[in-house]
Amino acid sequence: MVDFGFKLSRSSTINLDEVDMSLYRRLSEEEPDVKRCMSCGSCSATCVSSGFSSMSVRKMILALQRGMDIKDMLSNCMLCGKCSIVCPRGINTRHLILLACRYYQEGNK
Repeated sequence: MVDFGFKLSRSSTINLDEVDMSLYRRLSEEEPDVKRCMSCGSCSATCVSSGFSSMSVRKMILALQRGMDIKDMLSNCMLCGKCSIVCPRGINTRHLILLACRYYQEGNK
């Protein structure tokens, strides 16, 4: 085997077979638009809080698909709705954020 001089560190690998996607599945059942996201980044580009925090709907969806915790990210959203306006797929991103917040408040994650 050829050694290219780099390797994946254990901390950055994600075993997608062992990921808990229950929150993403529940979110996609109530709001199927979440599956239409093409990760274009338009939401991130217009987000008021993205310059000051890690908030991004694109990052939120990817984190949910990877089974990661997004509580801190959700707390940074100002719910201004700019991301919904610029989404080329017409995804109601504000509703996605509110649903995710509700799931965490219910204690289901």
